[in-house]
Amino acid sequence: MPEGDAIHHAADQIREALVGLVPERILTPQPRHRLDRWPEKLGGRALGEVDAHGKHLFLRFEGGLTVHSHLRLTGSWEVHREGSPWHRAGRRAWLVLAAGGWEAVEFNGPVLELMSDRRARTDPRLADLGPDVIGESFDEGRFLTRLREDDPTRPIGDALLNQRTVAGIGNIWKAECCFAAALDPWRATAEVDDAEVLSAVAFARERMTQSAREGAPASPRAVYSRAGRPCPRCGSTIRRQGQGDDNRTTFWCPGCQL
Repeated sequence: MPEGDAIHHAADQIREALVGLVPERILTPQPRHRLDRWPEKLGGRALGEVDAHGKHLFLRFEGGLTVHSHLRLTGSWEVHREGSPWHRAGRRAWLVLAAGGWEAVEFNGPVLELMSDRRARTDPRLADLGPDVIGESFDEGRFLTRLREDDPTRPIGDALLNQRTVAGIGNIWKAECCFAAALDPWRATAEVDDAEVLSAVAFARERMTQSAREGAPASPRAVYSRAGRPCPRCGSTIRRQGQGDDNRTTFWCPGCQL
């Protein structure tokens, strides 16, 4: 699943290519959107802002209309020069915006909707999101309040995936930030003190900001997807196991994450 750093990276690319321009071509090839008349509704409107919050991306057009995207497990955004080959099959494109010689293409986005700016501000799914882990500022107090309101018996690794608590962290960064803070992702949230969890989130914030700026190659891989290999810190064998209601695979070192 694309995590917050990937979404911020896509937002930066779209912003640089298309903000201030009126799309010359708007396509919605996915059948579920063909009757929504997006080309007519967005036609003649300049793209005013592009921003991200956690795993959500927003394209805000003149006249109070916003395209909201959440990629879930399967989606992706591409931005490239018009005429350049796409990295995914054309049949998987859900939205194409072209202007000034650039194209922004959204593929396989399970959540893709056109809404009013007012709805974008008040929709409970969006209004209830926690602080963005890589936003310009991060409200530690709000994060801790949300964390302590959550189930105290919930493993801390699973709690960090709760987008109401902190927006943007997914399974990869959950594993990596817990490892960086030497924090056992299986410890109950109530047993983890504020300093420990803030250390984990500070690592995620720093490295995800770097990844958003530089792209996917900046992502670390100390434990994620390395089950059975030696821990780079202590040499113990890295383990994996499903965690939480969604049984998301957790990777950790039993030797140094205590």
